[in-house]
Amino acid sequence: MYKSIVVIYGSDSSEWEVSVRSGEFTASQVDGTKYDVYEMFARFGEWTLAAYRRKGAERVAIPAGERPVIDKSDFSVMLDGEKVRFDYAYIMQHGTPGENGLMQGYLEMLGVPHSGCNAFVSAITFDKFSCKSYLKDVDFVKCAKDIFLRKGESVDGLAERAVEKLGLPMFVKPTDGGSSFGVTKVKAVEDFQKAVDCAFSEGNMLIAEAAVVGRELTCAVYDNGKENVALPVIEILTDNEFFDYEAKYNGHSREVCPAQIPDTLRDEIQEVSKKIYEHLGCAGLVRVDYIASEEGLYFLEVNTIPGMTSASLVPQMVRAAGMSMTSFLSSIIENS
Repeated sequence: MYKSIVVIYGSDSSEWEVSVRSGEFTASQVDGTKYDVYEMFARFGEWTLAAYRRKGAERVAIPAGERPVIDKSDFSVMLDGEKVRFDYAYIMQHGTPGENGLMQGYLEMLGVPHSGCNAFVSAITFDKFSCKSYLKDVDFVKCAKDIFLRKGESVDGLAERAVEKLGLPMFVKPTDGGSSFGVTKVKAVEDFQKAVDCAFSEGNMLIAEAAVVGRELTCAVYDNGKENVALPVIEILTDNEFFDYEAKYNGHSREVCPAQIPDTLRDEIQEVSKKIYEHLGCAGLVRVDYIASEEGLYFLEVNTIPGMTSASLVPQMVRAAGMSMTSFLSSIIENS
């Protein structure tokens, strides 16, 4: 049994504010009768203790200018004259360094247990092109056609080649981003270069991907210590062109949980999600996104650190499954 749990949030990416909200909610739901709960804010190498909640006590928030600095040599902090070593890290950093394997690698070198996938799997799944490459030849899910481009490579004639291979509309997006930052739905060839520039504003690699028409669905999988379990499926309905940042966080979408879909499709999505989880070597909690089209089920991406605000998709799934967030998080922690 762990004594001290630290929830790590904040990040070096455009998703850092979402990460803070996810982390604060997660920390609030960790069982305070079992653990001392600490909250670590980490951004651009500055790691500080933002708040803490000792077992059975109230949460104490620390003002920004007074926050103790985390000792990275042994992953500890001095608090009230006492050195606190964190027994377990619950990583809630969307984007780098928490979702691409860097934070996991640091913790693994120190021997600190943590939530979610290991460093290698995190790096693979965070990069959309790499992740799809691991799944392109499986027989249980489809992958849309795509084109990969690294910043600095020639784009001469690329727009025309992309349209010829992928058709219109298509999506252009950074390979290593989240929350739909840098994603553009391209409807005309003359808009391609602008979409490339937008994607490169978020990262150094992008993919152009054929748009798939269908229903957007998502399913999370976690290890309960005995087996991999798929949570209820959610359908995402948006007023926007696609499930972009505005739709995700500013009320321009509606999530139906559980999704009102045929039982056969629900069962397929849950089974495929578990297969993807196992095929990629995932651990802890992950969420897998899909488009269900007339041609079949298309894989979109894996989220190894899915959003965890009170209104996020996974908490909705957990509630629909009849569990409390506190017991669910305890299961994640105890089986990592």
